[in-house]
Amino acid sequence: MIPSAISIEKETPETHRPSTFLRESDDVLTALSSSSSSVRARFEKMIRDAQDTVCEAIEAVDGGSHFKEDVWSRPGGGGGISRVLQDGAVWEKAGVNVSVVYGVMPPEAYRAAKASADNQMKPGPVPFFAAGISSVLHPKNPFAPTLHFNYRYFETDAPKDSPGAPRQWWFGGGTDLTPAYIFEEDVKHFHLAQKSACDKFDPTFYARFKKWCDDYFYIKHRGERRGLGGIFFDDLNDYDQEMLLSFATECANSVVPAYIPIIQKRKDMPFTDQHKAWQQLRRGRYVEFNLVYDRGTTFGLKTGGRIESILVSLPLTARWEYDHQPEEGSEEWKLLDACINPREWI
Repeated sequence: MIPSAISIEKETPETHRPSTFLRESDDVLTALSSSSSSVRARFEKMIRDAQDTVCEAIEAVDGGSHFKEDVWSRPGGGGGISRVLQDGAVWEKAGVNVSVVYGVMPPEAYRAAKASADNQMKPGPVPFFAAGISSVLHPKNPFAPTLHFNYRYFETDAPKDSPGAPRQWWFGGGTDLTPAYIFEEDVKHFHLAQKSACDKFDPTFYARFKKWCDDYFYIKHRGERRGLGGIFFDDLNDYDQEMLLSFATECANSVVPAYIPIIQKRKDMPFTDQHKAWQQLRRGRYVEFNLVYDRGTTFGLKTGGRIESILVSLPLTARWEYDHQPEEGSEEWKLLDACINPREWI
């Protein structure tokens, strides 16, 4: 258990959305300079705009259901907006959350947040600022793929036992597709959208971040990937900060055109109980990865974050069968083979 003295303060429900979750000190710095504080403000605006855009698209596809919204704040500064749509016509569960949080974290949470963190660092609490948007969209139809996307900006100040150490910052995130059945044209469309976003900034990004995605969403105890990939990056700070802010914005803006056309094609396809059972088994893999390996989930749990927001990525239902093996050559087998042996889709 994490001592409450070094966990993030528990959230307080709010009745309305504030114009910003930034502290007043950040607002002042933003007005006076174009320093990293203005990156905080512009990143917050970007993720809140993206949340609105994605939620509007999801509600339009569903044709009647609406998101439940919870707004919350923290005594030490920051807060968030959680939106969830459940049991709709198209969506089993769709969550789109934003958070802008200040706090301090223990060393184990710092290591969970940053893969390259120094394991030998002194055990002092680390002050941090984190802002991000995180979404998982689980459709009902087994031929319609699940989508996950997450984009975040992170800063840490010097640990309390290392005064004078420089502030560190980095960007992270990605968008990846997790179908139960493969439709080649869908996967190609999705990966082309990711490549297009990457190519606007660096021609090496897509290949690099596609491999990173395949490597990250790996269920080690199964020897397979969670899905069919996309892009993923983390701890990214070796480029100009303005460029990376623009890159994260481009990636977030590509979510709707990359994904919604696929859902429109697949949401009404007829399916059998066998198709649904296979979707449930793949959802079980989703749960396994998120609870065992996902760094965002680990960080949230280790810092006493808002549990409903942390676990919103989990589907309403999933299934585990003992020693289930799809028949070789079947459509289910083809999906599993692609998860075990990542492919180049474009």
